[in-house]
Amino acid sequence: MREKIEVGYQAFVSDGSEGFGAVREVFRSGLIVYVENAGDFVVPLTAVEAVQSQKVIFDRGKLDRRLQEAIKHARDSEDRTLGL
Repeated sequence: MREKIEVGYQAFVSDGSEGFGAVREVFRSGLIVYVENAGDFVVPLTAVEAVQSQKVIFDRGKLDRRLQEAIKHARDSEDRTLGL
């Protein structure tokens, strides 16, 4: 049985090591995930690859293109602050 997803769990993609946001809401067929620097996105449960240690890991290939682009830029403001 898959671990229950709860509000506040961190969001990751299976091919990335850094989180890009957090779960804001859980409903029957999906989640609302806040992505840093981009806002809220509805993500279907079919995109969830794993849930472990208060982390939700998504299959990038099952995410819509707009969300994939947002994930690429989730750390932009943090990188600018660090001078990267």
